[in-house]
Order: sequence, then structure tokens, then C-alpha cells
Amino acid sequence: MKRPETLGALRGSGYTPRPVKEEVRENLIEKIRRHDRIFPGIIGYDETVIPALINAILAKHDLLLLGLRGQAKSRIVRQLPSLLDEYIPIVRGSEINDNPFRPVSRYAVETITRDGDDTAIEWIHRDERYSEKLATPDVTIADLIGDIDPIKAVSQRLHYSHEGAIHFGLIPRANRGIFAMNELPDLQPRIQVGLFNIMEEKDIQIRGFHVRFPLDIMIVFTANPEDYTSRGNIITPLKDRIDSQIITHYPQTMDDAIAITRQEAWVQRNGKILKVPKYFEEIIEQIAFEARKSEFIDQKSGVSARLAISAMENLISTAERRAILLNDETIIPRLCDLHHVLPGMTGKLELVFEGEQEGSVKVGRALIGKAVREIFKQYFPDPLRKQPRRRSSREEEPSTEEAIYSPILKWFENGNSIEITDEMPTVEYCKQLQRVSGLLEVTSRYMEFDRRNIAEYAAAMEFVLDGLHQNSKIAKEVIDNVTSYKDMVGTIFAGQSRFGDED
Repeated sequence: MKRPETLGALRGSGYTPRPVKEEVRENLIEKIRRHDRIFPGIIGYDETVIPALINAILAKHDLLLLGLRGQAKSRIVRQLPSLLDEYIPIVRGSEINDNPFRPVSRYAVETITRDGDDTAIEWIHRDERYSEKLATPDVTIADLIGDIDPIKAVSQRLHYSHEGAIHFGLIPRANRGIFAMNELPDLQPRIQVGLFNIMEEKDIQIRGFHVRFPLDIMIVFTANPEDYTSRGNIITPLKDRIDSQIITHYPQTMDDAIAITRQEAWVQRNGKILKVPKYFEEIIEQIAFEARKSEFIDQKSGVSARLAISAMENLISTAERRAILLNDETIIPRLCDLHHVLPGMTGKLELVFEGEQEGSVKVGRALIGKAVREIFKQYFPDPLRKQPRRRSSREEEPSTEEAIYSPILKWFENGNSIEITDEMPTVEYCKQLQRVSGLLEVTSRYMEFDRRNIAEYAAAMEFVLDGLHQNSKIAKEVIDNVTSYKDMVGTIFAGQSRFGDED
């Protein structure tokens, strides 16, 4: 259907413009009636953030999304334009998207007065009605609202008080649309004061001139909690003018966390077959869960969901590098690959003083160890419990953990050890692990895997060894990408002996 191109044709079409918040509200209601997914790709907020967001939109509120980094605030904001009409008409050439039926700028008023029903109309897409700005300390009122442009005034021979001499800022240019400002606390307080009129009276005023007109706009802010940033905060009068404040949060369940990482991580590599066992996904997510309660990490800063995403990408890249070197068709990670995820972690952890004393790498390794220990106990009996937990009821459990792990522990107690590397050929990697007495039996009993895929069940066997190490049952040492497992007691006494000899 051809859209009207003049004001007269637009009137004749029966088109009725709506205020932007009414437009967003009615389009949201229609989506709810159709049972559409309102915010696709937003995981873990179905019972918390999204209902609050829907309520605020139905109330025609301006919004503040408040939460720590990596909680999908910007992603939510950038989906709001999907609630706008696909196209709306404006006076052609208008800098502030003038409504043809209710123009507010001098340009639009003079154009309609001059041309009447022949006034040219253009249609703009919903994507053109969304504007976003990152708040930084150098943002000025002129950037946001506008200022007098002396060059424009001189070139057009206009008085400085003439509206034609104005250079409009980001907010008036977003008229009849949505304006989003990220990291609001970083905006200087005096600039925040300049937003008062826009939030309350919905109009702008340029300097001291008699240039003032109303705006039809929905404003959305994002911010970290005030006590996180030392650079500034949201001044109280501005917070009072923001209608709804919605608190975001990190994934609250393992399933939600895994779903987010699966959605966001780049995992498809050069046509090779990728297989990441579920316990690896759980370990990666558990690292983030452990970090969010670690005493060495500043919890006011938060631990972004990007940590798990980057860690997973690094883990897969390590397995991919090995597949390329060994000319393997399948990419399967190993437990010894986990130390390669540290570069994706350390830059995302804000350490407190005690953490700085330990060092980011040491803290990162400790988080990985805790994650392995927690996930290990979900698949295998807890080595530290006399009555081990059972993951399934398929088989009777032995009465004590010694009966389960004793063949493995005795093998190491007899002075045996193994060494593996992340570049070791799969067959050799598997042979090394199969040397450990009872290891394959314990692994097969509690985990399901494809026995035809030696890389898969070899990785599961190493998971058992690393889980025993994290529960202080056997020793582990990593030197130059060589991981060795050996007897815990023997290692302690050997270390003491070496120390004594040095004295």
C-alpha cells in the first residue's frame, strides 16, 4: 500500500497519530494478546525483570534499569524500539520529527503555513526513532539539548534568538521516539539538572532565549548501583522524576546461565564437529557463581555474564588448537584445558585488597578449582562424606567413599603417577588415564558418555582425577602445560625432604 506523500493525502487517509508512550503501550498490549515473546534473547528474567518492565510500559513510565555490569540492561533497552509502529509520518526536512498534525518547530509551522495540504510528508522507520548515548563526564547540555549555532546564524542571516539558529541536541532529535542514556551516574550533576524539564514538563529551552517547545519522547536510563562507582551518582531530584526503577540481576539458576552462554558464545569453528560435555558447561558457569561470592572479589563491581562467555570461548579455542595440531575432526575439551580460560577471566574480576595481594591468576585458579569441586559432587559421590550422595538410583552405592575410590587412591599411594598435556594425541591421552587402576570403572558407573569416542570418556576420566584433587585426595601439579597427578601424602613428604636437603 502506497503511503500518503502530502499532508492533504495524509488527512484523507484517516491516519491518526498517537503519543509515543501510548503507541508503545498499545503495541505491547497487542503482543501480550498474541502471546508473543516480548523481549527475545533475554534469559532468566521471565519472573522478575520482564513483568516489572511490562508494568512500567503499560503505565507509560520513563524507566531506569539499575544493575551491575553484564546484566543485559543495554540489550533490553535496544529492544524497546520493536514496540514502536513500523513507520510514522513527519514533515519532510524536520530535524525533530515534527508531527504533521501538531508541528512544534518553527520550520514545520512555517512549511505547513506556506504549503498547506501540499506540505511534503516523509515516513521514518522505527529504527530511526531510537537514539542512544553513553553518559561520560564530558557530555554537555549542548550535546543533549542543543545550543545556538553562530555559523548557522551568520550564514542564514538570522538573529541569535531565532529558532533557525539552533543546533538541536540528541534529545530533541529523538522527538516522537525513544531516547536511551547508558551509565547515567557518569553524567555530571549539573548536566543531570538540565534533564529536569525534559523529565517533568517534557519540553526544552535553549539557553536564555524564548525558544521552548514540548517533546513527545520516552526516556530510558541504565545505571550501576550508586555505591559501585566513585565517579558519580544519580542526583536525588532526577531519580524522583524517573517513574519506574527496575532492578536487574545475574542468572539465578545453572540452566539459565548455561542458556545465556550458549546463546552468546561463539562456538562454531571451521566446520569441525564440536562436542562440549554438559559438565564442562556447568564448570564454566560455576566459576562465575563462585566469583560472585568470593571474598577476594569486589561484589559491588559484580562479575559479568561475559566472564562465562569468554571463558567458554577460550576453552573451545584450546580444544580447537589441539584438533588443528593433531588433525582431529572433533573438538572436545579436556580438564587440563581449563587453565587456558584464565585470560578470559582475570580482566573481568575486580579484586579487593586481599585479592590483589593474592594476584588475579591465583584467584582465578582457585575459582576454577572450587567450580570443579562443586560440579564433581553433582556427578560422583562426595569423597569427603562417609555416606556418598547418589546421582541416580540405578545401582546400589557402596557404604563408604573408600570403597568407591580406594582402587584409584591405592594406585597413587603405590608411587604411581601420570602426566598429560593439552597437546597430547588423544590415544596417548587415553592410555595414560587408563593406567590408573579403577578409574575407568568409577567413571563409567556415574557418568554417561559414548564409549566409542575415546576423547569423550578420557576427558571424563580426567574429570574424576581433578575432582579427587580438588577434594584433597590426590596431588596435582601443572608446569609448562604438563599436568601431573600423584599421591598426595607422598608429594607432601617429598616436598619436605627437598626442603630439608636445601637447609
